[in-house]
Amino acid sequence: MRELVLDTETTGIDPKQGHRVIEIGAIELVNHVPTGETYHVYINPEREVEQGAFEVHGLSTEFLADFPNFAGIADGFLEFAGDATFVIHNAKFDMAFLNAELTRLGHPPMPMERAIDTLAMARRKFPGAQASLDALCRRFEINNAHRELHGALVDADLLASVYLELIGGRQPGLELAREEKAGEEAMPEIRTAVARPPRPHAPSAEELAAHAALLEKLKDPIWNRSDAAE
Repeated sequence: MRELVLDTETTGIDPKQGHRVIEIGAIELVNHVPTGETYHVYINPEREVEQGAFEVHGLSTEFLADFPNFAGIADGFLEFAGDATFVIHNAKFDMAFLNAELTRLGHPPMPMERAIDTLAMARRKFPGAQASLDALCRRFEINNAHRELHGALVDADLLASVYLELIGGRQPGLELAREEKAGEEAMPEIRTAVARPPRPHAPSAEELAAHAALLEKLKDPIWNRSDAAE
């Protein structure tokens, strides 16, 4: 099972207003295990980056001017993505932007069913709790000290760790295994008893002699009295 933990940065918050994708970062997982393969590009949006967006990710219009536009990276991105499932935090946002870019170039949009939304997963698992990427890093004790600004590849890397925790840690089914182990410890194995040969209990000659000598020393033992049987 191949998954891409993916994140984007954009010029603004709404592709319907003409905002564009300016960065894509992805981490490859196979059977929930990182393979070390990554995808990362900066993209010239061919428009200004809004100030509010710049304050989030720090990518300026001037910095992006020398990179290819989306048309220049589209084929490479689609080749890397293949038919993998996307793992995205707030998938509706990123998928809307990616599909806006693809349809602009005449490519068919990608279905939402292709994406796993970790934001929705976190809200189901921890109702009422904060579900931002930073909050989930704190919950799962994932070090995000290097995340001063949003960045697509940095965020995808952090999200990969969060996702693996949300599905039960790096070993899926670990909690079930622990419960089974605890059950085994609570109910120890019942072994069938093995009959032992009878041990000899008859006293030796020395023991009988010692017992007789002890009886001779007793005066008026209770078992010799006439009322002992009553």
